[in-house]
Amino acid sequence: MPVVDQRTAPRAPRRRPAPRLAVRKTPPRRQGADRGHRLWPYILVAPAVGGMLYLLAYPLVRAVLISFQDFRLRQLISGDAEFVGLRNYRTLLADPRFWEVVRRTFLFMAINVALIMVIATLVALMVERLGRIGRTAVLCSLVLAWAMPVVAATTVFQWLFHSEFGIVNRSLTGLGLGSFDRYPWFAHGTAAFAILVTLIVWQSVPFAAVTLYSALTTVSPELYESARLDGAGAGRIFRSVTFPILRPIFLLVVSLEVIWTFKAFVQIWVMTRGGPGDATTILPVYAVQSALSGQRYDLGSAASMVTVILMSGVLVLSFRQLLRQEDESR
Repeated sequence: MPVVDQRTAPRAPRRRPAPRLAVRKTPPRRQGADRGHRLWPYILVAPAVGGMLYLLAYPLVRAVLISFQDFRLRQLISGDAEFVGLRNYRTLLADPRFWEVVRRTFLFMAINVALIMVIATLVALMVERLGRIGRTAVLCSLVLAWAMPVVAATTVFQWLFHSEFGIVNRSLTGLGLGSFDRYPWFAHGTAAFAILVTLIVWQSVPFAAVTLYSALTTVSPELYESARLDGAGAGRIFRSVTFPILRPIFLLVVSLEVIWTFKAFVQIWVMTRGGPGDATTILPVYAVQSALSGQRYDLGSAASMVTVILMSGVLVLSFRQLLRQEDESR
């Protein structure tokens, strides 16, 4: 074997060591700086929270205080109201008219919520089965109806049912129903009550229908296909597949509609002011009538507090049912 001279043999190039990256050491934060970073989000939202508390909590607290005072027009001007304890509540609960208004309020709420949920469910099911163009047209119409101001919609309904120039009377008279010629709808308690129910339902169905349609889009089509293969009809599919899945959203919409119908004041006040007689007087209207007719602001505040308590009781029952359904679905 030839002998290789180590001095003349080529040497392998030396590898240069990889450059070390300089690591900058961040100075430790001070305790005060950490505390400032933690408090900064609360400082940013503090004005919004303070404004909300002033606009929402202060009127509620003020109404509670007035309900325990002898607060009439003189006290409103002079500001020297005297606390009378539960006297206003005793006066209110001893009034037979108050209990009649409470009964009418719950009847008004039940009729409206039932009609709203039935019609909204049917509209949502219809929209789900429409094509793209039809679905878009219906949804746009619902949103436009929902966006109409309350006073404007109420005024339109007043024009529709006007005794002399209303379209409804002219249409019914044109169909041969001569008894509706110049028929005074708002002079009859049942007719005025029915018109207000129609108005509330017309204003409330768009929100409920769009919400339920959004929930329907989350139901898997495979569940419908499996139910059809098992021979289930449309009604059976809705009861066994659609409604159990939509039940939490359904109960939530019911709770929101209870709030909406319970505090329906603007429509009634603009259209009938609670008349004729007391045919359309519900608790919010009764509270305003008590406060304005005899300057009994204390009785009006007491009626408002009773309204809040009754509405809260209904909502507690609804939310308990909703939470129970969530626990069963887990």
